[in-house]
Amino acid sequence: MAEDTTAYGGAIGATANVEGPSGFDFRGLDVTNTVEASDTGKPAGKSGKGTKGGKGKAAKSAKAAAKAGKSGKPSKGAAGENPAKDAGPLLFRPITLRGLTIRNRIWLPPMDTYSAFAQDGRPTPFHYQHYVSRAMGGFGLIIAEATAVAPEGRISPNDVGLWADWQIDSWKWIVEGIKATGAAAAIQLNHAGRKGSTGSFTVGYERETVPGEAGGWPVVAPSAIPFGGYATPRALSVDEIHGLVGAFAAAAGRAVAAGFQAIEIHAAHGYLISQFLDPLGNERDDEYGGGFEGRTRFLLEVADAIRGVIPDDMPLLVRVSATDWAAGGWDLDQTVALAQLLKAHGVDLVDVSTGGIIAGVTVPVKPDYQVPFSAQVRKRAEVPVTAVGLITKPKQAEKVLAKGKADAVEIGRAALRDPYWPLRAADKLGVPVTEAPYQPQYVRGAY
Repeated sequence: MAEDTTAYGGAIGATANVEGPSGFDFRGLDVTNTVEASDTGKPAGKSGKGTKGGKGKAAKSAKAAAKAGKSGKPSKGAAGENPAKDAGPLLFRPITLRGLTIRNRIWLPPMDTYSAFAQDGRPTPFHYQHYVSRAMGGFGLIIAEATAVAPEGRISPNDVGLWADWQIDSWKWIVEGIKATGAAAAIQLNHAGRKGSTGSFTVGYERETVPGEAGGWPVVAPSAIPFGGYATPRALSVDEIHGLVGAFAAAAGRAVAAGFQAIEIHAAHGYLISQFLDPLGNERDDEYGGGFEGRTRFLLEVADAIRGVIPDDMPLLVRVSATDWAAGGWDLDQTVALAQLLKAHGVDLVDVSTGGIIAGVTVPVKPDYQVPFSAQVRKRAEVPVTAVGLITKPKQAEKVLAKGKADAVEIGRAALRDPYWPLRAADKLGVPVTEAPYQPQYVRGAY
């Protein structure tokens, strides 16, 4: 089947060779996500868990939040506060970015699943199950995994994509399922660069470059420098870089057509944009290399191009690696300077991670190990941020927000183990069942 790589220019044309799921029952998913106290089967204010006449866990957690935040409000600079709902744990307070209000600050980060089994970039029923179950589990924002803006931009042959119009409908039912639960739907757009055409559990060749006969392809990068033992990439021409800026914008337009409510640009973890940012991977001597201005040019052009095709009220996020953990490479000071530039270019939030750019480095992995970076970016760049990285416990996550180190927390590996992590967190932090993000069908099983 010939690929439709026409740039998005407004109306989407016919979506050829795309069949939506047949026989799927959406009944019940359009029920408003509100639960009356009587629906729990427990009298309000008596035996309802976390209430106990206002002196139970809910009251205690509210008092603790007030003490931690000095009057119960997040520290100065917190984004999108809603005074009418500023009570109780910070994790469960709404946040507004541009025109999008997200029900809480517990977000699902983009995590690759390598499950586009037909190798055509289209998500499958697995992806519906994966994302919608976590939306039902109470996450506020679901950020879909790294989605390639070009076939050769995939990390593995089994990555999802949005490089063609015929892929749009495969995303629509997933987005509708997420939104029907009360969660918000975002998507991360990516080009893998020199870390493309790599193996996974699906195709084999894990931690290797996939050969052409197994579905692999030649890879590209800012400079002809390989990542570890992967294949050596070809350096992109300036014209090709311009074309990739257009590819990101076209994919963003398709994401809007699919119904996504926010866009995230993947500029972290050693994929193409972060390859441009890092002086250890970018040895160009033209306008896309050299000093800080040249190395950040590609990302800023991508941000401008995407901002130009998405609605004015749609949030734009960027994920960055705040350090490559290597001497002479990308570091926190450059990240802060970049975050300031991104804010000026219409970016609404910086998703702060680390590493993945340079092979063979030592990363001091431990609980909260990346939180100091998000705290510094938030403070010094004065931009909303998320924190991620071995944040696994509700009180641990709440503490990150209470100390002003982030505006939202992303729960990654723990969410793979427990799709209902936010509901368990609500119980641990004393949020009454009537205020926790339960779906009506699940209230009888509430903690």
